[in-house]
Amino acid sequence: MPVSSNNNKVEQTKLEESTPINLTRKYVMDQAGEIEKKLLRKLCEHIESGAFSVVFWDGTEEKYGDGTPFFKLIIRDRSLIGKLMKNPSLAFCEAYVDGLIELEGHIEEVIRLIHLNKNLIEKYEVGKTGRKVTSMLHKSVIERQKKEVSHHYDLGNDFFALWLDPTMSYSCAYFCSPDDTLEKAQLQKIDHTLMKLQLKPGEKLLDIGSGWGWLIIRAARQYGVKATGITVSKEQHDRTKQRIEELELGHLVDVLLMDYRELAATGNKFDKVVSVGMFEHVGQGGMPVYMAAIRDMLKTGGLSLLHTITHTTEGPVNPWIEKYIFPGGYIPSLRETVWLLPEYDFNLLDVECLRMHYAMTLDHWAANFEKNLKIVREKFDERFIRMWRMYLQSCAASFRYSGLSIHQLLFSKDLNNSLVLTREY
Repeated sequence: MPVSSNNNKVEQTKLEESTPINLTRKYVMDQAGEIEKKLLRKLCEHIESGAFSVVFWDGTEEKYGDGTPFFKLIIRDRSLIGKLMKNPSLAFCEAYVDGLIELEGHIEEVIRLIHLNKNLIEKYEVGKTGRKVTSMLHKSVIERQKKEVSHHYDLGNDFFALWLDPTMSYSCAYFCSPDDTLEKAQLQKIDHTLMKLQLKPGEKLLDIGSGWGWLIIRAARQYGVKATGITVSKEQHDRTKQRIEELELGHLVDVLLMDYRELAATGNKFDKVVSVGMFEHVGQGGMPVYMAAIRDMLKTGGLSLLHTITHTTEGPVNPWIEKYIFPGGYIPSLRETVWLLPEYDFNLLDVECLRMHYAMTLDHWAANFEKNLKIVREKFDERFIRMWRMYLQSCAASFRYSGLSIHQLLFSKDLNNSLVLTREY
């Protein structure tokens, strides 16, 4: 195309932009942008600790808080500001996953700043949900919860194998040293858990939410118990079945594709019951139902170990986690969990906090996920990758900086006077 033609096109564009209508439109857009910036300033003007900077959609940059910024946010879409005002954590995570926000820095630093200023954030979050106890044995509720669990756990065994350890343990590990490998720490967690249950040969052990089955397999091989696992994830069930067959343990180990309430209705009894990382899926209203099911399945004097994420107080789940990662979940407080025990004839024997162990576990998972991005991209799109990066890294940070924790609670049904006297076991 001749140069003169190009020049004419540029001049025409300038002429169109300078028309009264377009100048008015640009003025209105600029004014709207300034209003949205003022809204963000209002949200951030009371930051009590830490700082961050923002690069806006028009290239301007502002800093909020005092001191060196922890990170820099690049906001590509100004409509995001209104959403941040309504629900900061949900809007931020959604925008990051959708590529409307870019982050210069580490996700952990974002979480750290949020928790340093949690009183400010909580002013804008959705109000706390009340406790709602319903009949959780209803078939439609059970089917809904099965679908909610499958939403997460049935993404494919191949996907989870990319970043979990060879035992496929998808729960907090137990580090005797910061130098422990993830596999070693997961085996230590399983052994630590099984020792607390004081297993004896021939006893019947139930694992509720048995995952990929390594706990029930190790229990049978090391203690000679008859171990049963239950899961509502078909992917986990099928892989556990395969492992049992490969190890020729069918005479000692079984796994059922079944909800715990369905098993409780059969009248089966067990000497010991364990649940690792499953209690978070029952919901706040389902907590009494879970305890009643354990009571019904546990023999008098039997032991149960509950391994669960906990919070310091009762409140709603992070809205983004609930919407995209664990629909239907609820993080119980330690106090409301302990409060339930005597209502079901349970006697609390031992409580242990593993908070930093889970932060370290998530560090390993996040690092493994990043190492295998090439393979992940063959299965999922970029939005999925950003979502899981946000999930793994933000959870690791939450265990370090928020009230999020994890506890193992050991309790007996009724009194048991024959247990070991010390923790030395």
